[in-house]
Amino acid sequence: MSDELVGLIVRLGRANRRWGCIRIQGELRTVGIRVSASSIRRVLRRHGLGPVPRSGATWTEFLRSQAHSVLATDSFTVDTVSLKQLYVLFVIGLSTREVRILGITDHPTGAFVTQVARNLVSDLTGWGRSIKFLNRDRDIKFTASFDELFCSEGIRVIKTPIRSPRASAYAERWLRTVWTECLDWIVILGHRQLERVLRQYASHYNQQRPHRGIDLRLPVPGSRVTAAPPSLHVHRHDVLGGLIHEYHPVAA
Repeated sequence: MSDELVGLIVRLGRANRRWGCIRIQGELRTVGIRVSASSIRRVLRRHGLGPVPRSGATWTEFLRSQAHSVLATDSFTVDTVSLKQLYVLFVIGLSTREVRILGITDHPTGAFVTQVARNLVSDLTGWGRSIKFLNRDRDIKFTASFDELFCSEGIRVIKTPIRSPRASAYAERWLRTVWTECLDWIVILGHRQLERVLRQYASHYNQQRPHRGIDLRLPVPGSRVTAAPPSLHVHRHDVLGGLIHEYHPVAA
């Protein structure tokens, strides 16, 4: 391994202390540089940058076999500095991990949820594949009219069992990611700021961030440009004021 490549690995490790060797391997691969995770681990340890402990999730057989045709939807709350609670509704594709923010509101009524569902149904062609199932929890916000919208499109709505977070593991995993990588580090002032932050993060998540669950690929294929042949000259682009770093190849 060249000194230049070692320097680049150390640079990524120091600038992104929450990244492990596999995440760094994925970032390097997206700019056309292939190096094994074990080699990255040795470099990190040699420079006092021990890898982040790995974590995994157990997926049900149904979700594994039907992932290409399943969307999962869920909601979460974010508190502003004025202690106002905002509700965020999102959807994630199980096979690609592509995430879309459906809506943000301080009044999560059934009418709001139904309206964003109507918008999603009209936009399903953008997913580029046939959707057969929608996985959701049993929150009372998901009304009968919400389910009927999807049933009218031939999409079966599947409710998760009570107290069974593993049944919606993909959505739960994205919630953990958006908090640890984004929301835990930002003070939210209001609705507009939260919407802007989540749109930017979702764009990064879909178009720039490699994912373990899909072999370190990107949720939106072809959205990231790589150098040919691979170049060790890499430019850093800051997202959300430098909270997140993206890396792009530049001409030598």
